[in-house]
Amino acid sequence: METILRSATKTVVIGPGRPFVIIGERINPTGRKKLAAELAAGDFSRVIADAKAQVAAGAHVLDVNSGVPLVDEGELMAEMIRVVQETVDVPLAIDSSVVAALASGLKVAKGKPLVNSVTGEEERLEAVLPLVAEAKAAVIAISNDETGISFDPRERFKVAKKIVERAERYGIPREDVLVDPLVMPVGAVQGAGKHVFEIVRMVREELGCNTVCGASNVSFGLPNRPVLNAVFLAMAIAAGMPCAITNPLEPEIKNAILAADVMMGHDENCAAWILAQRQAAAQAAAQAAGQAPLPTPADERAARRAAREARRAALSG
Repeated sequence: METILRSATKTVVIGPGRPFVIIGERINPTGRKKLAAELAAGDFSRVIADAKAQVAAGAHVLDVNSGVPLVDEGELMAEMIRVVQETVDVPLAIDSSVVAALASGLKVAKGKPLVNSVTGEEERLEAVLPLVAEAKAAVIAISNDETGISFDPRERFKVAKKIVERAERYGIPREDVLVDPLVMPVGAVQGAGKHVFEIVRMVREELGCNTVCGASNVSFGLPNRPVLNAVFLAMAIAAGMPCAITNPLEPEIKNAILAADVMMGHDENCAAWILAQRQAAAQAAAQAAGQAPLPTPADERAARRAAREARRAALSG
């Protein structure tokens, strides 16, 4: 089963047997005081920089969260979506706990975005699923409900099943529902990682749906978080998870994902791995020689796009 997301011109396919899809997590003011303050002041420069950097680092989709206190989250979400779409051409995940913000984001998002998210709570199901159905978007189904988050993987699976079945009643096909098993901090919940892997397998085998998670949660409160996140993601990929919301700017994470794709047979002829290592070696050599960093493939694509736009502007003038 494959989940398809689209921007204005680009399509990303999520599914078994395919390379892992990275959903960049950085455009989120939660825990980022400078970003929150800038957004409140109408300054989107850091959003633009984060969007460019994450795509250059290999993000296939970008998560956009507008949760700034004392700000109209709906208006801010719409503007952030517009800014990101003008900056990069990748599908977007519209991330908010405020239904009005999700609706605002869906109105301006191009292509087929991902809604982040809906839970098993009745009020949330009734509010979010009609929006998703009307927009023909995809949605993340988070495995908790009115009772909270269960520590029992089977209970979380039951919530996921309820959301998937309810989504179908609204005309949302299973391939458009990405189940989030809910990643708990391993430092606080013994066996939290193992629980996620169990749920991923159950969802794949019993529901046939794809899965996703906020990977950084697993290492919360612990030292050397990038290493923990990287190992967790490699194990999640082995369990069958085809995408996650994570930070592509962390080399440990990016290399772990590329390596896991190689081991799972998702990287034909190890081409992506070899290319990434060559690029890293070239960047290191350039820096050692005191040269400017070499352009990445994303930089080159952006330059070609800018050149095309300049030519069109000249012709129209």
